[in-house]
Formats: sequence, structure tokens, C-alpha cells
Amino acid sequence: MNQSKLISTGVVIFIGLIILLTVSNSTFLTIDAGERGVLFKRFSGGLDKENIYAPGFHVVAPWNSMYVYDVREKQIEEEMKVLSSNGLNISVDVTVRVAPAPEKIGYLHEQFGKNYVSSLVTPEVRSAVREVVGRYEPEELYSTKRGEVQVGIQENLAAALSKNYIQLRASLIRDIELPDAVANAIEEKLEAQQASLKYEYILNQERQEAQRKIIEAEAKAESNRILSASLSDNILRDKGIEATLELSKSPNSKVIVVGGGDEGLPLILGGQ
Repeated sequence: MNQSKLISTGVVIFIGLIILLTVSNSTFLTIDAGERGVLFKRFSGGLDKENIYAPGFHVVAPWNSMYVYDVREKQIEEEMKVLSSNGLNISVDVTVRVAPAPEKIGYLHEQFGKNYVSSLVTPEVRSAVREVVGRYEPEELYSTKRGEVQVGIQENLAAALSKNYIQLRASLIRDIELPDAVANAIEEKLEAQQASLKYEYILNQERQEAQRKIIEAEAKAESNRILSASLSDNILRDKGIEATLELSKSPNSKVIVVGGGDEGLPLILGGQ
């Protein structure tokens, strides 16, 4: 009888331990840094979307459930094929960085659940890329419009995600790959355009140089005309006399004949 009583006591203790462990695991919960919790109250209102549980130690009734979300930033890389405005297949490689709004994870959990990246973010990324890239031709994507495309994707995606409690931190186009034939044709066209621009630059330089020479020649001609009009015979004679006097002061030997020449200017003979 004592043995039966001992066995009964052991069974009760064992069952009590199991119950204690179950209650302990369900009741005591720690939320780590970078996480938030949203509580589902099984018997009193369901999902409590307004009260978000911060990192730390929490006590939860065993019949309730706490859903813990990682609210740190996540990086998502997506490679996809999209159509340009003229129907060509373009390979686009994009990266986005997103994070759930911590104070709205109750609403996020209700609508999309913990797999919100695959059920919400990835489809929105693909939709935004297709919509924005589809506005442009391959040549624009390859050269002049890449920055504009990236801004368009950022704005489109930010608007779509913000309505669903996701914060878009950044979006980046890592690569745009065109069909080889199209890429080669664009390269050749761009090289031809650069050569044309270089040739036009050289022609403009030559035109400017020719114009400069014409202006310089006209200026010299005008200067000579003004100088010729201002020089009379008397002025020339006076200048000749002044030059003769200066020359006569030099130490070199010479013979000066006054009054010689057709214009009556002095003649200087000999000397060095």
C-alpha cells in the first residue's frame, strides 16, 4: 500500500512538473534588442494591434500568444526581366533596404504576417521596376536616364510600401543589362555622336581663329590708314632731321651733307 501511494505521489509530481514547465515556457518571454512583440489575446479581443511590446522581459498568460518581429533593416536583392517601352527584354538587378514600422507591426501582422518580405515587399519591388523601366527606351536606360529611373523606382516603391507599414530606406539599381545586339548598336551610336561633337568643336575653333585673324587684320589696316592720314610732308621732314641729329651724336665716323636728297633731308655718308 505504501508502494502504491509512493507511485501515485510520483505521478502527481511528474504531472505537476510538466505543467510547471509548460506554464513557464508560455508565460515568461524575453524580447531581444532590435525586436518588437505583438500580443494575440485568445479570450479577450484577439490581436492587440495598438500595444507593441518593447525589448525586455515580459510575462504572458499561457493561453495568449506573443508574435515577435525583427524590426531591423533588411536588404533584399532582386534580379528580373522587364520590358522596355519598345518591347525589348531588359535584365535589371536592384537592391532595396526596408524595415517594418515598429509601432505598426500589429497591422502588418494582421494583413501580411511574419513572411511580409515575400508576400509584400518582393511583389511591390517587381511591380515598381516593371512600371518605371517600361516608360523608357533601351538607349535611355543605358546612358542618360539611369539616374531618373532609379529615382522613379524609389518614389513608386516608397509610396506603395508606406501604405502597408514598411519603411523604404534606400533603393539602388546595381545593373541594367541589354541584349548584346542592342548594346553594341548603342555603343556605336554613342561613339559616332562623340566623334561628331569633337569634329564640330574643331570646326568652331577654326572659325573662331579665322575670325580673330580677320579682326586683327582689319585693326592693323585701320591703324595704318589713320597713321597715313596724320603724316604730312613737313612732319616727315622734321622726323628725318631728328633722326639725323641723333645719329650724328654716335661715336662712329661719318660724313653729313646738309640739304641733300630729293626731299631736302640731310645725307649721311661713310661711318659704320
